[in-house]
Amino acid sequence: MSIGAFSLSLTVKDINVSKEFYEKLGFKSFAGVLDDSWIIMQNGDVTIGLFQGMFEKNMLTFNPGWNDKAENLESFKDIRVLQAELKERGIKFETEVEENTEGPGSFVINDPDGNPILVDQHR
Repeated sequence: MSIGAFSLSLTVKDINVSKEFYEKLGFKSFAGVLDDSWIIMQNGDVTIGLFQGMFEKNMLTFNPGWNDKAENLESFKDIRVLQAELKERGIKFETEVEENTEGPGSFVINDPDGNPILVDQHR
């Protein structure tokens, strides 16, 4: 089962300080709006998101329908299908996507240690 392109979403105290730090590690801005307190950065095939004031905890993020460059995939498993399959496997949900909708949507699950996992479909 593929649940989409992976990135690590980090909650940060100061978006500008964090951006500068990760640039020193070789990351380059890839997407996002710094003035809106979020930015996506990449270093090779590693993607991180920096988010100030948006999330309580760091989280694993997966984006169905995208490759690791945020380019649309020709075919992918819709988030509603993923949600149904995970429910069948006994996964508990913190938030769910509306089942009778289409297009963008997201859900959040937690791993056994309480680490949040966001699955966020943008199209």
